[in-house]
Amino acid sequence: MYKVIGGLFAAVLIVGCSNSSKPVSGATAATAYKNPVIWADMPDLSVTRNGKDYYLISTTMHLMPGAPVMKSKDLVHWETVSYVFDSLSDNSKYNLINGTVYGRGQWASSIRYHKGKYYVLFSPNDEPYRAYIYSSSDPSSEKWKLVSRTPHFHDASLFFDDDDRPFVFSGTRVTELKSDLSDILPGGINQDIFKKDAEETGLLEGNQVVKHNGKYYLLMISWPRGKPRRQVCYRADKITGPYEKKMILEDNFAGFPYVAQGCIIDDVKGNWYGLIFQDRNGVGRVPVLMPVRWVDGWPMLGDENGKVPLLETIPLKPYETGKRIVESDDFSGKNLKINWQWNHNPVNGAWSLTERSGYLRLKTNRVVPNLYLAPNTITQRMMGPTCSGIISMDVSEMKDGDVAGFSAFNGHSGILSVMMEGEKKYLTMTTNVVELTDKEKAVTNVQVEEKARIALNQHIVYLRIDGDFNLDKDQAIFYYSLDGNNWKKIGPEYKMIFDYRKLFMGTRFAIFNYATKSLGGYVDVDYFKFTVSEK
Repeated sequence: MYKVIGGLFAAVLIVGCSNSSKPVSGATAATAYKNPVIWADMPDLSVTRNGKDYYLISTTMHLMPGAPVMKSKDLVHWETVSYVFDSLSDNSKYNLINGTVYGRGQWASSIRYHKGKYYVLFSPNDEPYRAYIYSSSDPSSEKWKLVSRTPHFHDASLFFDDDDRPFVFSGTRVTELKSDLSDILPGGINQDIFKKDAEETGLLEGNQVVKHNGKYYLLMISWPRGKPRRQVCYRADKITGPYEKKMILEDNFAGFPYVAQGCIIDDVKGNWYGLIFQDRNGVGRVPVLMPVRWVDGWPMLGDENGKVPLLETIPLKPYETGKRIVESDDFSGKNLKINWQWNHNPVNGAWSLTERSGYLRLKTNRVVPNLYLAPNTITQRMMGPTCSGIISMDVSEMKDGDVAGFSAFNGHSGILSVMMEGEKKYLTMTTNVVELTDKEKAVTNVQVEEKARIALNQHIVYLRIDGDFNLDKDQAIFYYSLDGNNWKKIGPEYKMIFDYRKLFMGTRFAIFNYATKSLGGYVDVDYFKFTVSEK
């Protein structure tokens, strides 16, 4: 009835590899793919390899659990296997108290495999501005354990040198850590290693570091004056330099903005690949996969013309587990599917999968004025090119002032809400635009426009949101049904927007229930059904 796709295009071929850094001798099983390899919000890419297993980490900022770790064997098909942490508690804003952490929280993580262990470093972009380092022996089956809190490093890359000494690269600086990763090493290397040249503006962000054939390679994004955003590389024979620079990718692939920021990784046969993200407006920042061609000792990204390929093959066996980045859920399991993330820290006593078997119960738990301050909003990514999400919700136990429903959620949101007003229920389609302070990210205002309203005279309602993320579209379209089969459009199409000044993320499906007057109400969600299409 419905199918969820992660890589969106995959097949098994018997081919050679003509675009890799080394030719693959003879025929080999390969995986065909179409870019973007994941058409969903997955920014700040960092990848590591242990044998044939690849692990990828991305940014989800204010969403909990956070720092999603994904696994693959072919760099095309990915499944979420763990989160580095369940919640963060550095300040009350993670609980939507005295501000928020919209666009902050977990930020630009780095993942590394070293001598039998996996390590993750990230620095929340908020107070108290200290980094986290976690470790795990197996991200697929073992919980991550906190190793240390160190000083803050912006967009940093953790790196273990050949002699096992650990370093952190951030922008133009390298810092040596103690061998146990507990802190900066007193007397160790801690210095700027090069200066930006005259054409650079702002930060050199997204630092990801590899060592290849004895040289150090630092991959960063560049915003040169009067030129497009691009991926650059700095290389040196010594960790402290001197470094030389080269532009290794400049391409506004498929008509969307320029591709930049990400990482490169090899396979067991010595072939190299790049995973770099592209801003695609409302859906967020999506990963694209491409060959790496080593030319005169530089990791040049893209095909033989330096362009991101639309269709390509990778000489790795397909990795099909049936699990995807976005999943439907009938809420019949003992746990939520791993694909779900809460908006900020959840109130765990106010949701349940057991109080009504086969349903997700969301209870009101705090009186708030709007969706952006509502605890226990549960989310999954929207995906391109087009996708659809459907929920069935029992609203019979809502109380006066309660608001429950389904949203294309972002700083600019389109929302289907069941509103309880006295003894009557109404289904509305509204648009919400949040205003936030710069420092605390406190919600100062939500601009609400009601576009449609109908009376609701039954307890079960079916809500549907379709998303179209094709070039120049970014539309959310809203529907409702009273029987789950016959759908009626409600309200106008809504233009989804990626706004770094607000939530700084791609648009998400969000299911919510909150109280504006008093507590005691709840709703039961029967299912979430997700489909994605190539159209």
